[in-house]
Amino acid sequence: MKRAFVPPADTLIAFECAARHASFTRAAEELHLTQGAVSKQVRHLEDRLGVELFRRVRQRIVLTDAGRLYLHDIRGALEALTAATRQVMSYAGREDVLNLAVLPTFGTRWLAPRLARFLRIYPSAGLNLSVRLQPFDFEHEPFDGAIHHGDPVWAGAIADFLFPEEVIPVGSPVFRDRHNIRVPEDLANVPRLQLATRPLAWRQWFDLAGVAAETAFQGARFEQFVMVSEAAIHHVGAALMPRFFIQDELAAGRLVQLCDLALAQRSAYHFVYPENRTSKPVVTAFRDWLLDEARMARADQETLLPG
Repeated sequence: MKRAFVPPADTLIAFECAARHASFTRAAEELHLTQGAVSKQVRHLEDRLGVELFRRVRQRIVLTDAGRLYLHDIRGALEALTAATRQVMSYAGREDVLNLAVLPTFGTRWLAPRLARFLRIYPSAGLNLSVRLQPFDFEHEPFDGAIHHGDPVWAGAIADFLFPEEVIPVGSPVFRDRHNIRVPEDLANVPRLQLATRPLAWRQWFDLAGVAAETAFQGARFEQFVMVSEAAIHHVGAALMPRFFIQDELAAGRLVQLCDLALAQRSAYHFVYPENRTSKPVVTAFRDWLLDEARMARADQETLLPG
């Protein structure tokens, strides 16, 4: 990258702030500068780029087309710089910081409630958790490990098995009674909730049940399991949910299993990490703790299974 083409960071920050507020004065207040200093920085940026970013209309500033395009392109870069700065500050001279990529519902519903137990074992650990939905290259991402759902294959990483996934049809008691759901065939004729990343789930479940359901792909579509479960709790439709994600809701009666038939997925949950991270003590401590937690979760699940 030729640095001569990269404007100074203070001019970019002044431009973004002025554009966000549509005001040099309000930008100056946020940045603890004078209005004249912000205006001067933006003017320097315009001179450097050779384009007008704002039109000055009486006491107002309005983004030009070039300004809107530039704002869109640099905002992500500034946010990335801010996030990178905050993350490196979290080290604060420590070497035992663990950076993890997690799946959102797994992180919220399964991992987060258990982290206090890990911190009791390793109280000096610092934790940074970020959401990643797809595999990535550990060489280009600042993570020590990741939670992965799928086959135990991740380029350049070791995959340790945590547990399989079994999905069951659930709904609220109100929804069950309203639609008189008793057998798998009943689910072919009720509103169903779909997870966008698993469009085949209901089709596979109906095939397992031996039910012809031409509308298996229909239903409200959601991005995350936590959204699906909340919709199901509030009587929107029937949902296919991993059993271990909703144990609390089942125990409390907010959700009920609509049929005994469970769909065992071929894919499973794994903890993946690059081999060169095994020399980092906090990584090996977390891995050992996580595998123990997963073993306990599998044992607990077996005791809950019918029969």
